[in-house]
This record gives sequence, structure tokens and C-alpha cells, in this order.
Amino acid sequence: MTPGDRDLDSLANDWVETRTRLNPVLGTRIGLPGPDLPDYSPEGHEEVIEAARQLHRMLALSPPQTFDQEVTARELRRESEQLIAEHDADMLIGKLNVIDSPAQEIRNSFDLMPRHDEQDWEAIARRLGEVPKALAGYRVSLGERARSGPPVALRQVHAVARQAEQVAAGLFRRQFGDAPVSDALGAELRVRATEAERSYAELATFLQDELAGAATDEDAVGRERYAIASRGFLGTGIDFEECHDWALELLADLTDRQRSLARAITGGDSLHEAFERLNRDPDYLLQGVDALQAWLQEVSDEAIESLADAYFEIPAGLRRLECRIAPSQDGGIYYTEPSLDGQRAGRMWWSVPAGITEFHTWRERTTVYHEGVPGHHLQMGGAALAESSLNVWRRSVAGTSGHREGWALYAEQLMHELGYLDDAGSQLGMLDAARMRAARVVLDIGLHLGLPRPDGMGAWTAEYAFAFMRQHTVMNEKSLRYEVLRYLGWPGQAACYSLGQREWELARSAAEHRAKATGQPFRLRDFHTRTLALGGIGLDTLRWATSHSPAGVPE
Repeated sequence: MTPGDRDLDSLANDWVETRTRLNPVLGTRIGLPGPDLPDYSPEGHEEVIEAARQLHRMLALSPPQTFDQEVTARELRRESEQLIAEHDADMLIGKLNVIDSPAQEIRNSFDLMPRHDEQDWEAIARRLGEVPKALAGYRVSLGERARSGPPVALRQVHAVARQAEQVAAGLFRRQFGDAPVSDALGAELRVRATEAERSYAELATFLQDELAGAATDEDAVGRERYAIASRGFLGTGIDFEECHDWALELLADLTDRQRSLARAITGGDSLHEAFERLNRDPDYLLQGVDALQAWLQEVSDEAIESLADAYFEIPAGLRRLECRIAPSQDGGIYYTEPSLDGQRAGRMWWSVPAGITEFHTWRERTTVYHEGVPGHHLQMGGAALAESSLNVWRRSVAGTSGHREGWALYAEQLMHELGYLDDAGSQLGMLDAARMRAARVVLDIGLHLGLPRPDGMGAWTAEYAFAFMRQHTVMNEKSLRYEVLRYLGWPGQAACYSLGQREWELARSAAEHRAKATGQPFRLRDFHTRTLALGGIGLDTLRWATSHSPAGVPE
């Protein structure tokens, strides 16, 4: 078979095999076997980029013949070009931030590994044994970046060092020290857990003693690198100043809407007073992580039961979302899709910072809809289980944060439209989440591009970024500091949520207008079904695909 004869689905599925071979952690995420860890050394990065270049060459010889193939081709081309662009800008090697770098990927890679039998625990032991080698390769890449640039941010160096110290303090021994296995395997797990923790201690020492001296005090990455990163998260280019100003206007509107709700709650327009009253309301209060987990599961189950069939097609494999407390304590909340074989269910993970024991449901209900149904679980989980209609790549690896997170924010707003956030407290919580995301568009673009501060008092600084976000959210201080560190070290990602939501809302509005213009009925359920059936894509492809028929995409 010549390259030109290659079916695009086969090319896409081969790309999944290549990506998961080079990054076994990605394989774990989508449910493919393999206990190894990636090669984080410079040689490992070069292997990834050569694979991306080869894919790009193959695409030039494999023109799409159908609508579905066109979607696949567009997304394969986008992903390969993005990887090459980031590599050419020296943005991949020695990646370091508090959420999306090898330090966290290795730590979190164990969370989704099965633990059903002795063979599963043997795989965990093998991966634990791989940790020292993986982190050694990572240190080499960090050293290479320190020599050739661009320099890493000192603030991220210190923060990741603290994370590494937390792992070194016994995280793996707590997770695996009492595994229900044979004595011999149990002893091996404890030894390897200790060695893995020691390698994290070595990473922390390297970061503080060696890398910190080559780091920069500057958090902003500048327009050129920000543009590359933003396109990667969105799958489209944007007018940064227009998006920044749009977000400022949205922020003002959301604040006004919150004050209106505050008057309904307290009789005055003080948001602080409304938040305090809701925090004191026992109807919105949970004590302890066990109560949090039970409440998350209850809200998730209720949403699935009531939304199925009426507004969404929810297959049997998605009728359960497992709500779990994450082993880490960094404050993140995230979703992991079902395994491709359906054996592992979709899961929502809540990482609770140490010392946090009280939770206020008035501001968290909207998060359940974001991570669960109709948010990530319906979109990403639905794609993962669409074996009969999507190639493996579009079911699992394909897509962008702007597409995924934009849908999840659209889902939150939709739940408000459908009356699921009908009390003033839950509405205030939804608006608080929306306000936070609008604020971080302003912060993300403004800080990294060096735009004027909203208060007119000069240039953005990290200290002002913390103050700005504290002004626009009621998040607890520990979680807020983690969030802002994430924005500073992960340019482009924080802005993709609200910008993605805007694109989803435009797609729905355009589909409604086309239906009206052609005299066809617009059915919201059909729009959701057909757009979600595209699987993981970027926003350029979403815009292209939804322009083909009033229903959203071709039949």
C-alpha cells in the first residue's frame, strides 16, 4: 500500500499507537496497557517531533474523500503542526509548571492504573521502578533548557520543588504500602515506592540548587510564545486585544448580575455579605471529604437520570460517573474519561488541599455539571465509547482544551437555562465560576502580553494577579494561589475556557439561524448529539463542521 492509499482512519489510529508508545502515561489515560513511563530526555523529545514530522508528510499524501475524513485530516494536521511549532520555539523540552509537566504527569500516572489483581499490582511496581529513570531524563532536559533557553520561571521552579517534596514525604508509600498482595510483591512495592520518592527528593534538590540559578523572575512569556500556546489550546487563532476587551466587558456584566442576586439574598448589593451568608447557611454546608464525595455522587447521579433522553442521548456506558477524592492535595478538579474498552468508568477527581474540611455546595454544584453531565463526561466520555462511529484517535487523544472546556462551560450555562440552578445561591455560584473564568482571560492575555492592568496602575505582576483574582472569586486562599500559579506557568490555557464557550454559543446560534432561514426545525437535542458526535476537535474544525447544515453537521 502506498502512502496515498492510506485510509485516514488507519493513519489516525497509527498515530494513537505512536503517541502512546512514546508516552505510556497517555496510554494509561485512555485504557491501553503498558506500565512504562515516557522518555523525558532530549532524545525522547526528538523522537516525538520526528514522529510528528512523519505524520505531516503522510497527510500530504492522503487527501480526504468524505466529510468525516476531512475532520480527521484537519485535526491530524493541526496537531502535528502544533507539536512542530512548539518544538521549534523551544517550548516542549524542559517543560515546568505546577499542573502540566512531567513532575505531575509521573505522579498522577498511577491514579488510573487498575488494581484488581496481583498482575495489576505488578504493573504498578514496574512503573514505580521506572520513576527514577524518568525523572533523571527530565532533569537532563531541564538542564538543556537552562543552557539554551527560554528560561523557566523562578516562581514555577520553587512551586514544583515544593510539590516534589510533598511526594518525597511519603505519597507513594501511603498509596501502595498496604496493597492487598503477596508478601514478596508487597515488599517490592514498598522498596520501589521509597526509591521513587527518593528520586522526587533529588528533583526538588536539583530544582532549588541548580535550576533556580538559571531561572527568570519574569512570569510573562511574551506575544510570540503566547500565540503558539494559545493556538494549541484553542485550535484557532484569536485577536488578543479584542478577546481581552470582550472579557473585561463580560466581567463587568457578570459582576452586575451577581450584585442583583446578592440583593435577593441579603437585601443589599454587597457580594461579600451574600457570600458570607451562604457560607453560614447549613443547607449549603458539607463537613469532611467523605460528605463531599457523597454529595458529588448524588448530584451527578441526579443529573444523568433527569437529562437522559430529554436533552441528550446518554448511552448506558455513561449512566455512571465515579466521583472520587484525588490522592494529591494541590486543589485541582478534573475529569478522566472511560477506558476505550469501557472497563474503567469515567471519573471526576477532586483534589482537596490539606486542612480544608468545609465545603459550600452553593458554589460547587455548577462544577459537578462542568465535570460530569452534561459537561466533560458526556462529551469526552461519549467520544471514548463511540467505537462504531469514530476512529480511535478522535475517541481518545484528539481535541483541544478550548473545545472541551468551552463545551463544559456551555453545559453549565445550559443547566441554568434548564432550571437546574434555580435557587439564588446556586445561581450565584455559577456566576462566580463564570466571573472567575472571565477574569482569567483578562489576566492570562494581559499578563503574558504585557497589556495595561485594568486598574490603570502600570504593568501586570504576579502579586497583582493574585489580588485581581481574589477580587473576582470567593475561592479559598490555598486553591486560589494554586490557580494563579497555574495561569502564570501555563500560558493560553486559562483563557481557553470562556473563549471556547463563546465559540460553542456562536455555533448553536448559527445553527438556529440556518434552520430558520431554510424553514427547518431546530432541535437542541439534535444539535448536541451531532456536534458531540464529532469527537475531539479544535475550534476551527468545530466552526467548519457546524456550517454544513442547520442541524449542526451533515447527517
